Amino acid sequence: MSKPSHYNTTNPATGELVKNFASCSDEEVFSALAKAHDAYIKIWRQTPVAKRCEIMGKTAALMRERKQELSEIAVMEMGKTISAMEAEVDISADILEYYAKNGQEFLKTVPCPGVPGAEVVSEPIGVILAIEPWNFPYYQIARVAGPQIVAGNTMLVKPASTVPQCALAFEKLLVDAGAPAGVYTNLLCSVSQVNALIDSFLVRGVTLTGSERAGASVAERAGRNMKKVVLELGGSDPLIVLEDANLEEAIQVAAAGRMICMGQACASIKRYIVVGKERGAEFQQGIVKAFTAMQAGDPMDRSTTLGPLFAESGVRDIIAQVEQAKAAGATVVCGGKRVNRPGCYMEPTLITDISPENPLYQQEAFGPVASLYVVDTEDEAVEIANATPFGLGSSIYSSNIEHAKEVAAKMDAGMVFINSALNAGADVPFGGVKNSGFGRELGELGICEFLNKKLVRVHQNYL
Repeated sequence: MSKPSHYNTTNPATGELVKNFASCSDEEVFSALAKAHDAYIKIWRQTPVAKRCEIMGKTAALMRERKQELSEIAVMEMGKTISAMEAEVDISADILEYYAKNGQEFLKTVPCPGVPGAEVVSEPIGVILAIEPWNFPYYQIARVAGPQIVAGNTMLVKPASTVPQCALAFEKLLVDAGAPAGVYTNLLCSVSQVNALIDSFLVRGVTLTGSERAGASVAERAGRNMKKVVLELGGSDPLIVLEDANLEEAIQVAAAGRMICMGQACASIKRYIVVGKERGAEFQQGIVKAFTAMQAGDPMDRSTTLGPLFAESGVRDIIAQVEQAKAAGATVVCGGKRVNRPGCYMEPTLITDISPENPLYQQEAFGPVASLYVVDTEDEAVEIANATPFGLGSSIYSSNIEHAKEVAAKMDAGMVFINSALNAGADVPFGGVKNSGFGRELGELGICEFLNKKLVRVHQNYL
């Protein structure tokens, strides 16, 4: 009989428990760590970069071949609609392919300009522990595995407890592509076991995507153990709609940008800030129309436009947050309740009249809930946009690109998207500032986070 575990597959569209998974024992966790370290020392860091890139390219190809299977697993485990899940598999394969194609260039030895005999060599550092969430079960892993495995590091991955089958399917892609044993290993382990791994000298870097609380805990522990950390935490991303913006286009992007992954995305638009009272009223009407038109249904049905939240706890938490905002004086314009059907569904919700004293003014809403602020001036819009602890992404809508760039310079954010919602890709860096974390994933910066940039300098007399 399998030992008790908090890792399981529960279909959020039906509430049905599909499968339980046994948690790792302490012996299994540290055996996996030893194997990962052994693979790093004896095999992977000595494997030519070209060969690492070849294996990553094969992994990307297998991911595309198995897109339907991978998508269906994820829909069952976390409820994203099938079309959205297929798009996630595509971008995840893009990331793996990007590092397969560019890894050799990123890792090449670079001379120090103007310093004869001095060069910087890019080398891996060892075992990287990745603690990953449930909302983008392939994309989040790909953002770390793509660059770090190409770099020559090995990985231990703690997946979220609700998406174990996604993590196992990802691991199989790498194995089938020819990655040696120990290069990538999933660990269905506990928080205490994660802490023990961070304490181990064999783990040389830690990356986490998750909550502020989890990030602070991991960063504190890693700091005590003198190891590098990358954190991608929460966000309360604003969309500023300037007075010259195409309002109809902004409304469409705003509605879609809020409902990425049913509102459960760290870098989705969460706050709308519209300059101009009349335009604000028109914007509100447009958002209400878009939100109320969404149809809840089976996420495997391609006609469904509103899938479930990832779990029952997600529904309870976001409804409690809406009620707290109402009690503090906010107005729920539409939504705010469960959808009357089985499963973890909630109505898309728009909230206005949020004062600075309202808890929602500072909080991240992780679900299908958007806040609307209507202001008189651009300066007020920027002030509200920056008035949270978060600084992940932000968006600006304007017909004047140069002016939009001037506004972007005033935003406290790691990413600013002009005339779009979240527009991430394999080839551009992703990350935030303030309580949204530090470090970058994706692009060339993403492969540099866990590298030893080693100086090699020949003495002048021997040149």
